[in-house]
Amino acid sequence: MYILIVGGGEVGFYLAKALISEGHEVLLIEKDARETRRLTEELGSVVTRGDGCEAAVLEEAGAGRADMLAAVTGDDEDNLVACQVAKYRFNVPRTIARLKNPEYEPLFSKLGVDVTVSGTELILSHIEREVPTHPLIPILKLDKGGLEIVELKVAAEAIAVGRRLRDLPTPPDSLVFMIIDKTKGPQIPTGDTVVKAGDEVVAVIKQGSEKALRAAFTGS
Repeated sequence: MYILIVGGGEVGFYLAKALISEGHEVLLIEKDARETRRLTEELGSVVTRGDGCEAAVLEEAGAGRADMLAAVTGDDEDNLVACQVAKYRFNVPRTIARLKNPEYEPLFSKLGVDVTVSGTELILSHIEREVPTHPLIPILKLDKGGLEIVELKVAAEAIAVGRRLRDLPTPPDSLVFMIIDKTKGPQIPTGDTVVKAGDEVVAVIKQGSEKALRAAFTGS
């Protein structure tokens, strides 16, 4: 796989090293001259100087045959532009953008970026797993259909405890496909499955239905 990386900071550097070690063809694009020299000393000819937001630079980098572009600079706007140029000028099949501000994620998705990665969101998701006041945890956003996989921890005081799944007012555009019982482990539930305190419920929902699903299980 031929992968273009825009941005030669720490993220770009270690990403390039990892992808090269896995046997991928990689080209790292960095616009700062000093950083480009430093990266070339470390990585060799896989580094080139240029602005990854510019079509001419991406064309020279072979974007027309690239399988993926990952824009990982420290500037959200630059990452968006690089992904858009790659997607709409060179038809790169997959684009990935690093996000410093997770609030931009809906905009990036609407503008055609295939995947966004936010360090803030990743850290927050780990924190939320340990904080009982945040019972609903996003796991994965699916590329198409506006679907999301979420995990919900059932507290002892939740209104769902002792009730069957079929009796809960879950949103119509949701599906509980796994319950992790703290003693029995993962189970595939049916409508007659009774929810217990301590269960971890895994569901697929339409994005925007998080509050309705939370309310169905917790009452809040």
